[in-house]
This record gives sequence, C-alpha cells and structure tokens, in this order.
Amino acid sequence: MAGQSRKWMIVVATVWIQAFTGTNFDFSAYSSALKAAMGISQVELNYLATASDLGKLFGWSSGLALLYLPLPAVLLIAAVAGLVSYSLQWLVVTSYISLPYIAVFLLCLLAGCSICWFNTVCFVLCIRNFPINRSIALSLSISFNGVSAALYSLIVSSLSSITTSSAIYLLLNAVVPLIVSVAALPPILRQPPEDLIQLPFNNASHDTQRFLILHILAFFTGLYLLFLNSVSTDSSIASVILAGAIFLLILPLAVPGLIFAREWAQRTIYSSFRLDVPDTPPLQSFIINNNNNELNKPLIAVSSERIEGNGHSAQEKTEFFRPKAWLTEFWSWCYNILIEKKKLVVLGEEHSARSLVARPDFWFYYIAYFCGATVGLVYSNNLGQIAESLNLDSDLTMILAVYSACSFFGRLLSAVPDFLRGKVNFARTGWMALALLPTPVGLFLLAKLGIKEALYAGTALIGLSSGFIFAAAVSVTSELFGANSIGVNHNILITNIPLGSLLYGQIAALVYDSNGTSYGLRSIALFHDSIIVCMGTDCYAMTFLIWGSVACLGLLCSIILFLRTRSAYAEAERRRQAFLDFAIFED
Repeated sequence: MAGQSRKWMIVVATVWIQAFTGTNFDFSAYSSALKAAMGISQVELNYLATASDLGKLFGWSSGLALLYLPLPAVLLIAAVAGLVSYSLQWLVVTSYISLPYIAVFLLCLLAGCSICWFNTVCFVLCIRNFPINRSIALSLSISFNGVSAALYSLIVSSLSSITTSSAIYLLLNAVVPLIVSVAALPPILRQPPEDLIQLPFNNASHDTQRFLILHILAFFTGLYLLFLNSVSTDSSIASVILAGAIFLLILPLAVPGLIFAREWAQRTIYSSFRLDVPDTPPLQSFIINNNNNELNKPLIAVSSERIEGNGHSAQEKTEFFRPKAWLTEFWSWCYNILIEKKKLVVLGEEHSARSLVARPDFWFYYIAYFCGATVGLVYSNNLGQIAESLNLDSDLTMILAVYSACSFFGRLLSAVPDFLRGKVNFARTGWMALALLPTPVGLFLLAKLGIKEALYAGTALIGLSSGFIFAAAVSVTSELFGANSIGVNHNILITNIPLGSLLYGQIAALVYDSNGTSYGLRSIALFHDSIIVCMGTDCYAMTFLIWGSVACLGLLCSIILFLRTRSAYAEAERRRQAFLDFAIFED
C-alpha cells in the first residue's frame, strides 16, 4: 500500500486543473464587451465563439505531444497558450491594442486548443492512476470543469470594488490557469510507479468508497456555489464566499492525508503484528476494456441463423398491435435496420479510426452528442445575448452560476452507473438517453414563456443534461470502442462540437439580427455604430424552437444507440459478476 496516497494527490491535482480551466464557459460574460470593442455583428461574434470550439479539432495534437514530451511539459504549454490568447484579447477589449478580426479569431482558436490540452492531461492522469475505477475518476475530475464559470463569477464579484468591467474575465482566464497549473505540478511530478497503482482484489473496493466520499464532498461544493452566488454582489461578501469555495477545493487533500497516515501506522506500529499472508493477485481482469480481458471475448458467437431470424423475432414482438400486415412488415424492417444491423456484441473491442467510422453505432452516438450536449454548449455561449435581449443584464452573473452549478451536478451524476453497478444493471448508453431528455424540455419551455423564471429553469435543465453527457461521453467512448484508442476516437467524436457551434450559433445569430431590424411591439432595434442590438422575446424564440427540435432528434438517436448496445452491456455485466464470484471464491 506504500505510495497509494500519491495517486489520490493526482486526483486532487486534476480537480484543481479542471475547476479553473473551463474558461470557455464564461464566454457569454464578456462577449458583449468584445462585440462592442471590435464593432462586429452578432454573426461575426458567433464565429469567434465557434473559433474557441474549433480548437477541439486540434485535440489530437495533445496526444501527439505526449509521445515526445513529459506530461508536466504538456500541462505548462497549455497554460502558456491560454496566457497568450486571453491576455491579448484582454488588451483588445480594454483598447490598449487593436487587432484585425482574423487575429482575434486565431487567438480564440488557440484558447480552445489549450483547453483541449488541459483535458487530455487530466484524462491521462486519471486513466493511468486508476485503471480499475477510471470511469469514476474521470467523472469526478471532469465534473469540476463545469463549476469554472461559477468560480470565475465569484472572483469577479470579489474584485467589483476595483473594476466592474467584464473584461476582467479575460485577464483571469489568462492568469488563473497558469497559477493553478504550477500549483498542480508537485503531485504530478511525484506520480507513483505502475507496480504501486494496481490494487489487490480485497482492497479494490476501498477506492470506490473513497471516490464516493469525494463525490459527496463535490456535491456539497456545487450546492455551496449555487446558493451562495446569489448573495455575492457585494465585494466583501463575495470574498468570504470565494474563500469558502477555495477551502472546499482544498478539502479533498484530506483523503490522501488519511491514506498516508494509515500507511505510516502500518509501517511503524502494526508491521510487527502483521501475519505473513500471501498477497491476492491484482484484479487486472476487472477492467472491462483491457485487451487481454476474457470479458471482452464473446462466449458464444452470434450465428448467422440468429441474425437471419431477427426479422421473425421482431415480427412476433409486434403481434399485439398489428393493424395491418404491411405495418408489421415495415416495423420488422425498421427494427432490423436500426437495431440489429451491425450492432456491437461485445464491449471494449479496440477500433481503429477506419473501423470506427464504419460502425453504425458510432454515427448514432455522434448524432446524439451533436444534437444534445453540443446544443447545450452553444446555448451557454449565447447566454449573454439571451439575458440582454430579455433585459436581464443584472441577472447574467447569477444565470451563469446556475448553468455552471447545474452542469457540475450533471457531471457528478454521470458516476451513478458506476456506484449502482451490481444493483441496477442499466447500460450507460441508456443513462445517457435519459440525461438528454431535459434539453428539449428546457428549450421548449424558453420558447413558450420567455420570462425570467423560465430562463432560470431552462438554463438549469440544459446545464444538467449537457453536463452529464460531457462527463459520460469519455467512459462511453472507451467502453464501446476501446480504452487504448480513446485518444484518437474521442477526438473524432468531439469534432461535432465545432460543427454544431458553427451551425447552431449561425442559426441564433441570423434570427437575432433579423428581429433586430424589425420594429414591433415585442422587438426593438437599436443601432450603435452599425451594431444591431435586439430586445424582446422574439430575438431567440424561433432559435429555441429549432434547437429543441434538433435535441429531439438527438434523443431519438440516443434511444436507438441504447437499444443497439444494451445486450452487449448485459453480457459484460454478467461476465463481470461471474469473474467477481470466482475471485471471491479463490480469495
């Protein structure tokens, strides 16, 4: 057990990094200032938001860098890239320098790429140090990325006595991640060797219990930020609340501290009383995605007779609601095409990029993400203009805090399948389908009402939904298409984010500008140096309807993905239970 405390220090380090590097989530806080300083339209502002997401197209560069550079160097490069990008944007907004539009576009692109590098560092650290419980470790680490906007809002509120300009967000985005990266370096440099990472079976459950404690602590951190952000308008009060938030982020250090104390007690006090009991072999096969894992090998191959008989099976299932023979045949055909054709039969099988894009399961997964979580991300990028159009500028900080905190809770909830494993056997893709449901509900609520209360409720629902999917996607990708290929495969998956940011943002910008040119009872157009500012519910009502309809398509694809993969998840769970029973018997 010597050295086990080091890997828990790694968890705390990734939590710190993720908590302060989600700088893309506060774009809406300074987007209006950036728009005014550059004198650009809403469409051009949307392109800048898209540029930040386009950085994810270059996410593969972080994996390439890890092949040639040590992990701490990759972390510092990401911090320096963010420093350069955001500091130059701050100089533009504060009118210290003037840059052409294309230069600011490239700076936003660099900022998005730096965020991707931060995420890659955290993913590698979690997977490397917790091969058995990597899904829970990833969920905890990624969760804190969703609280970044709330933390930065608190910092800005605590500095309100010094400056009230929203440009301070850009300066904080430049400096804070660099400071946190330097603070996180010591535990990263002292990672435990691989022979100390693997746990014997009788200690494997201890990690899960510790993760449960950390998730509970993280839950209370989210509650703290959600409910106390509303009273943080005064700088002195905000400073006290910020100090409490920092304390909650430091508190997880108690876990490695207790582990270190236990190890010291075992070495110094109880070592003379310990019986020489042979060690239990490591639980290597517990990892579902391991290439050598017997759980990855189907016990019974799917025969051609079974595949050919699927149409008849589906036909029998639809006997009870057959109005006409052609309807039954059509249902049978749809069932075979959508559910049975080329579906996954085993989890964890490694997929190359070529085999990945040839999988129907991947494209259902891609569309579900594209029409679900990406819509939520674009919504958060437009929160500044949405609040402004509803004359709720003073509520923007609180609205951002609601989205950030709910996104944080959604990411935490993505660990539920792992904590309930063995008690509730439900495929992770099914959980993802359930998590996507609040997005269209929230968007249709906003389109129908368009009032302050609806904005808060819709923001909370969309934050919960997109947060869950953001965190769960890493585990789903590794389970469906292989853990060893996750660096390439997950970066292929998230190419949908810049595409969605461009498409959905363009729709929102066009609707916004078109309503800004009409003078109606519900919309007023104001022109300042050729800048269109739209006021009223019409500015985004049609956008919410379109986004909600798109989210319904994503929900449909996620349900199809669940139906295609549930048998593979059930088989993997059955083999896992069989192996655990065997391991307990051997122990």
